[in-house]
Amino acid sequence: MNAKVKACAAAFAVAVGFGTSFAAGPVKPLTSVYNRNYRLLNGRWNYIVDQQLVGFRDYRCMELADGFFKDARQDGTTLVEYDFDKAPSMDVPGAWNCQVRELFYYEGAVWLRRVFDAKPDPDCRTILQFGAVNYEAHVYLNGQPLGSHVGGFTPFAFDVTDVLRNGRNSLVVLVDDSRRRDGVPADVFDWFNWGGITRDVMLVTVPDIYMSDAYIQTAKGDAGTLVGEVELSEAKAGERVAIAIPELSVFDDAETDERGVARFSIRAEPELWSPDSPRLYRVTFRHGDEKLEDDIGFRVVESVGRSILLNGDRIFLKGVCIHDEASGAKGRVKTQAEADELIARAKRLGCNFVRLAHYLHNEFTVRAAERAGLLVWSETPTYWMIDWGNPATYENAKAQMLDAIRRDRSRANVIIWSVANETPRCPERDEFLRKLIAEVRRADDTRLVSLAMELSRVSGNTVSVHDNLADAVDIVAFNEYIGWYRPMQEAAGTTWDIPYHKPVVVSEFGAGAKHGFYGDANTRFSEDMQAEVYRGNIPMIMGIKGISGMSPWVLSDFRSPRRNLDGVQDGFNRKGLTDEFGQEKRAFGVLRDFYAK
Repeated sequence: MNAKVKACAAAFAVAVGFGTSFAAGPVKPLTSVYNRNYRLLNGRWNYIVDQQLVGFRDYRCMELADGFFKDARQDGTTLVEYDFDKAPSMDVPGAWNCQVRELFYYEGAVWLRRVFDAKPDPDCRTILQFGAVNYEAHVYLNGQPLGSHVGGFTPFAFDVTDVLRNGRNSLVVLVDDSRRRDGVPADVFDWFNWGGITRDVMLVTVPDIYMSDAYIQTAKGDAGTLVGEVELSEAKAGERVAIAIPELSVFDDAETDERGVARFSIRAEPELWSPDSPRLYRVTFRHGDEKLEDDIGFRVVESVGRSILLNGDRIFLKGVCIHDEASGAKGRVKTQAEADELIARAKRLGCNFVRLAHYLHNEFTVRAAERAGLLVWSETPTYWMIDWGNPATYENAKAQMLDAIRRDRSRANVIIWSVANETPRCPERDEFLRKLIAEVRRADDTRLVSLAMELSRVSGNTVSVHDNLADAVDIVAFNEYIGWYRPMQEAAGTTWDIPYHKPVVVSEFGAGAKHGFYGDANTRFSEDMQAEVYRGNIPMIMGIKGISGMSPWVLSDFRSPRRNLDGVQDGFNRKGLTDEFGQEKRAFGVLRDFYAK
């Protein structure tokens, strides 16, 4: 490799997150962040589109020491070929695709800058936390690199105490949403690639040594024991950490170990959280002068034989799949009101369960579902064709899954961690997902593990579900589209070949329909055909031995560049039970009536 090629390779490594020296290192994202002392940095951010990364490296692929992150000015005397002050602006959080018409289908690099004043507390630390940036982010504060993050749906954070200035500060983020073969998801997926800073950006004030993570839940299979951990920002042993749940007369404390982690195991008799009674308790964690409060529910979920048990009772999951897309196809959910609107729509359908596909959804949505009494299936974007043999791809998937668990493991309504959707069976995939399942179980043994499998065979009236990973999961879940991708006649007299003594959940079924378009049961994209597909599928599904739930695809129409039928799809996946604005289709009533029974 010659010197020029080596230089280009090194610059590329920096561009994808390797090799940069950071002024302030990344730290673990704070859990329960909305219950802390924070300041939002949302609002109008200036942006510069940078297709060829000219603000990052020169024409010989060498990293620039004075790139766009320096936030320089064109004053008429110095050769500076950019100026954020002269650049247009967009809303953060928000996707550039739905804010700038010329960027609707743009995929690539965009620089975003926010200028803000600060008055740091000299006795505290300041954490800069992002809810999510799609897909890769490089973050700079006052011209200094803080670090990078890969993955479009999980939170990440930096300690900026030593970089934050008293007075004016310049925060610059290079965002790149380019699809990539070795990514998670990879370069082909059936949803819109909303690019940008898609969730809240905040400065959080914490003590010098702070509680980075604090959680508590019921022990596995034991409603009378609460187990939890508090992790400090430093690996310091002998620190006292206290927990209080006054309504349960729980007052306890513990010491941190050499890793800075304090563990609790407490006997209590909480009123258990359930869809019919979504009971939450105010829990307080203390370390020194720091107090962290959260509203937490307690429940026990188990897979016993062919049944899912919630608090010891068999439950049928009356569900629907949801995409993290705001009503009106305005990009990702970014506010509490947008999350509440989607959850209210699912409640109107009669659900007690939602599958939040195919990635970690906004924390607002998970918490809104918890308050509303909706159980949650949470999923990592290991979707379709993944680069199974690539170690970096596996580490990416693992990091996203563990970040999801870290953020939401105190949420009582999250009962299923899903590691994949519709992945083709092969030895490399099996090894990849087995390792991922093992990581999930090590991180959280109080919930169930599953993945959305594919049908393996349809022969006559026999539908088979065989997967090498069935032994590794707690729930056998699969997607089937009889009546849409397969003839509706296959539903009549169907015999199911599912040779596993485990609960079964049909994680997807459905059909496309344009709201307001009518015909008959055989007219494609008519509300009538979609309704008929639901009428045919529901009794067929209920005939499956061990059936424990369903989550039809999908609550609402959502944008997808794979859906190109003009006048019908118009860039939307039309399998929603409502359109993108929440207007109900006929199939909505079919499913609502079934769930009401």
